[in-house]
Amino acid sequence: MKKPAFALFLALTAFGAQAQTVESAPAPVAAPAVQYEPVGAKPLRFVLGIGATFGGDKLATAYYDDGDEVDLKAGDLVALVAGVDYRINQDFSVQGTVGYHVDRAGADNGDMRFERIPFELLGYYHVNDKVRVGGGLRYVTGVKFRSSGAGDIGDYKFKDTTSAVAEIEYLFSPRMGLKLRYANDEFKEKYYGGKVKGDHVGIFANFYL
Repeated sequence: MKKPAFALFLALTAFGAQAQTVESAPAPVAAPAVQYEPVGAKPLRFVLGIGATFGGDKLATAYYDDGDEVDLKAGDLVALVAGVDYRINQDFSVQGTVGYHVDRAGADNGDMRFERIPFELLGYYHVNDKVRVGGGLRYVTGVKFRSSGAGDIGDYKFKDTTSAVAEIEYLFSPRMGLKLRYANDEFKEKYYGGKVKGDHVGIFANFYL
């Protein structure tokens, strides 16, 4: 009688240990679904920018009574931009803008200015979360030199032109970036055919909304 009882005891003990082992095994955890989300930003954002530009041929010189002189250049001075920025995926984004670019010398008795309206379509590669590099095309229209008053030396209009743009941007945050850029504008006067180089470098602060 002792051997069957002892055998039954071993069988029950082994079953209990096996049951305990099965109960203590961790349940399998499903892997989370992978879904891309642009780092720190919505995919589509509005962008506003302001920048200072330097370069281009000298168009005219304004002389002031106090002896100061100011040169107007085809690649200077201030540019304003507005448009949209779209993050395609983790590595690439595109940006489309319209702007106003002007160099001006003015006083109470006269004014000279060179102005233009650029449309730009740019593509970017994101090196990391902070830096992106890119380039694209710039279509420039409404290009004109105007003068009046004591600074009147005539008005001139230039043909529309298309040029290339290259730039690098550092993003301080999802809402603000600093750009260094180059554009190789060249303008041809509508009636006399003279060519003016408007190539320039620029430093821009962009704000993303």
